[in-house]
Amino acid sequence: MAMADNSKEEFLNLIKRVGAFLTVKISNLLPDLDSRSIVAIACLAFAVFFTWRLLTLPSGTQRRQHKSSAGATSSGASTRATADVTFSRVSNSSEFSNTQNAVNELFQPVKPTLGKIVRQRLNQGRKVTCQLLGVILEESSPEELQKQATVRPSVLEVLLEIAKCCDLYLMERVLDDESEEKVLVALEDAGVFTSGGLVKDKVLFCGTENGRTSFVRQLEPDWHIDTNPEIVTQLARFIKYQLHISAIKPEGSASNVCTTTSLENFFGLV
Repeated sequence: MAMADNSKEEFLNLIKRVGAFLTVKISNLLPDLDSRSIVAIACLAFAVFFTWRLLTLPSGTQRRQHKSSAGATSSGASTRATADVTFSRVSNSSEFSNTQNAVNELFQPVKPTLGKIVRQRLNQGRKVTCQLLGVILEESSPEELQKQATVRPSVLEVLLEIAKCCDLYLMERVLDDESEEKVLVALEDAGVFTSGGLVKDKVLFCGTENGRTSFVRQLEPDWHIDTNPEIVTQLARFIKYQLHISAIKPEGSASNVCTTTSLENFFGLV
């Protein structure tokens, strides 16, 4: 008796959850409807869902029909009857559990893809310019690039996704041609030019920090990503959005400048 009461209570709670879920979803989709219309549509959707579940539930295992022999005892018949009742309860409980699991799936949040996250965080921006040192590369100064260039593994996934959905330009100040070559080789080895949609012509080099500022102003991107606070401040008047990569948020930042510790952190990968 207690099991029946528990099952009944679970079923009622399930109905309430589905009803509330459908009501909220419909009200979000159709905000102009009054409350009575929303409830009516929710009830209709609820009825359609459970009808579908009942039609698609697998039928219970067919019970074998045993022929009663003339000499069968009443105790044997009683045992079989008890077994049939028990099987029926287990089958009904299993079907209810399947239905409940299907409804619970409605409440599971759908995890957005990285591509969708990138587009949302960039406010559908189509052109992006980005500094290399300290953002894409492990190295943080032009002097280090004279020795080596290393793409940060943690940023690679985000970088490739940005290159797929945006017109991406990478740029950096270097001291010699050998540094340029090291950067291009590092990007190529990381697969940026093969799977990310980026071409070498969109990797720009200059000899001064002002040169990077000039690149950005000429390209007029929707977003610029940089570690230099002076460049970020200078460009705030001209660029719609900027992402300042810094461990500390500077005081008096413009309203169109976001500060984050890393590019991947801005997109929620850390």
